[in-house]
Amino acid sequence: MSLKIKVNSEHQNRVVEVVGDVTIMTSPDLRAELKPLFTSEIAQIEVKLEGVGFMDSSGIATLVEGLQWSKSSGNRFVLSGLSPTVRDVFELAKLDTIFDIVDNNA
Repeated sequence: MSLKIKVNSEHQNRVVEVVGDVTIMTSPDLRAELKPLFTSEIAQIEVKLEGVGFMDSSGIATLVEGLQWSKSSGNRFVLSGLSPTVRDVFELAKLDTIFDIVDNNA
């Protein structure tokens, strides 16, 4: 399955909607979309993962990299809408304690 990524602007915020599986083959595309967003002009970057059914370690690594960029640039980095499968991966790796994760309706 190919990865679809859409970036929406909401004032000083960016919402990155991801649909498809985030794997070693597709995570470079996600990285390429995320990296330019970490600037002082943008306050918050939200990555919506409702449409992601599977994420491998390279996808997790890409999001960890985004978290590191956010700490360097002072942006808030938020993950939202994690499917149960993706949420389980974050919980098993204890990444749910370091990421800012909000529910779909938050």
